[in-house]
Amino acid sequence: MSRSTTEMPGAVRWLLALSAILCIFLAMDSQRLLSEQPLMDFVITVQNHYYYALLGLLLPLSFLVFPPFAKARRYWYDIILSLVTFGICAFFFFSAETMLDYGWEFAAPTHAVWMAYALWALTLEAVRRCGGTTLFGLVLVFSVYPVFAELMPGPISGMSSTLANTASYHVMSIESILGLPFRAFAQLVIGFLIFGVALQHTGGGRFFINLAFALFGHVRGGSAKVAIVSSGLMGSMSGSVITNVLTTGQMTIPAMKKDGMSPAYAGGVEACASTGGVLLPPIMGSTAFVMATFLNVPYTSVALAAAIPALLYFFGLFVQVDAYAARTGLKGTPREQLPKLGETFRDGWYYIASFAVLIFLLIVMQREAAAPYFATGMLLALNQLSRNHRWDLGAAGRFLVAAGRLLVELLAIMAGVGLIVGALSVTGLSGTLVNDLLYLAGDSIWLLLLMGALTSFILGIGMTVTAAYIFLAIVLAPALVQGGLSPMSVHLFILYWGMLSFITPPVALGAFAAASIAGASSLTTGFKAMRLGSVIYFIPFFFVLDPALILEGSWWQVITGTTTVTLGIVLIAGSLQDYLPGLGFLDRTGLPGTAGRLLTGLGGVLVALPGLETFGLAVGDATLLGTGVVLSAVGIILCRRPSQTIENKGALS
Repeated sequence: MSRSTTEMPGAVRWLLALSAILCIFLAMDSQRLLSEQPLMDFVITVQNHYYYALLGLLLPLSFLVFPPFAKARRYWYDIILSLVTFGICAFFFFSAETMLDYGWEFAAPTHAVWMAYALWALTLEAVRRCGGTTLFGLVLVFSVYPVFAELMPGPISGMSSTLANTASYHVMSIESILGLPFRAFAQLVIGFLIFGVALQHTGGGRFFINLAFALFGHVRGGSAKVAIVSSGLMGSMSGSVITNVLTTGQMTIPAMKKDGMSPAYAGGVEACASTGGVLLPPIMGSTAFVMATFLNVPYTSVALAAAIPALLYFFGLFVQVDAYAARTGLKGTPREQLPKLGETFRDGWYYIASFAVLIFLLIVMQREAAAPYFATGMLLALNQLSRNHRWDLGAAGRFLVAAGRLLVELLAIMAGVGLIVGALSVTGLSGTLVNDLLYLAGDSIWLLLLMGALTSFILGIGMTVTAAYIFLAIVLAPALVQGGLSPMSVHLFILYWGMLSFITPPVALGAFAAASIAGASSLTTGFKAMRLGSVIYFIPFFFVLDPALILEGSWWQVITGTTTVTLGIVLIAGSLQDYLPGLGFLDRTGLPGTAGRLLTGLGGVLVALPGLETFGLAVGDATLLGTGVVLSAVGIILCRRPSQTIENKGALS
């Protein structure tokens, strides 16, 4: 838990703002956005210079922004840790060329080894403060694992290193602290984080909520549909489920309660929408950029692949909310009480324009590193021309402080997760684990997928999504890919299942955060969110088995695959909510009704699944589709009540 802005001394806020400015400058300069030749090439002569510079600017601030324990107020020991960290990072910055020339990662001088010990320990403490005790424990165990690797039992044994060599590798190689997660942060993530913070601080959140109200506020269940749209869009920018719930939820949850929804249901809707937002292009949070680095593909490839699954998830939420509103007789808000669409666009059109520039640069120009900086620059320039949201010096300072805090938190987590990556790399454990998993699963891809789903879910409980994803991308993803699945679909599968912990009891952190705003039971809200977000439990299996859903296939395959999955989602949602659009209520009581709803949901799953010939089952697309339609039709007949009863219930609602 970080110190609030009001709790931090002015000097710390100034340091955060200054660090944010310097990091943005260095990131832009490294991408040659400021001139054809980097302006800092007289100092930053190798890439490691840039990495250690970021480390030195941000890691020391983690001790000033994040307290050592809850409600800690004293700063003197945090100041000492911060100064020591800065000094050590400065040492490695000035030694960057030397360590490359003389291979310090394998044969470092004694004084450098002691510096490595210190930075290793300081990084662990920063991870504890920024990422929590669970992540800290996991990083600690893995980071010291190379020292004892040969002593471990067969499946988890590896090549051992001395403590000194382990410390040198962690700090002075580009495979550990400065490994893939850190490099993704340095090369891609910074710009998109700044864009997201700029949107929030220029009033983008309020604009998207007003836009959603203007478009959907008048329809039945309008406030819940507004929450889905606005929280989805804001979640894409923030990349954090909890942050999104605590920001947009303050506005959407009271609106849903005012329209007659129960507190637990309102909290569940917000939790599901915020969770889905992290999976929604074009930004998707930091994990997507790490994924692009892992797969060695442009970020646009990840964003495009994630588009259809994310839209299907939100479609499933829409269908269920609409069914709930139909069952309970909820009406929309009168149009005269809603923001006018034209006025909303006139007030905030430049938010849409900045998104358009971002997408154009990403997809058309293929300038993924430069895109967020140009989009942010355009947004800030247009914002200063707006009478309603124009910044003064105080607002600009708050933006920089918020950006600095976010950069500090994410860098510490990325550096910590890098320690896991480095440990697996230096010991060779990642390769042996892949082979062991393949051996355990035999020829069953289904078993590997289920193992992956369960492991992703469990890790998602105690770790950040990014940390859980990186761990499984190293350990599990290669086994699934070797089993014949698409690399992109496998990595998205892991990401999706890692997100499920935010809406699944008994943990359900996203739902619990929403419950605190709604004034509802945490566990009840969690179960409401689990039911509403149930589509997300199925979608990863749909796209990992049918790559057409991630745009790997012909346009005909994409269209037919998306169509059948859409129909399947409607049937699944109908069975869960006892209502199908166009057909009405599926709420017959007793055994026939229960059996009918089960058959409807099962039929929806079969309709959405692709053919399974590749897994040794002689079941084609047409067979699954036909069987699913028949089962669903039988189920609908069984669980429908007589029309007169339906009309009476609707009148009572």
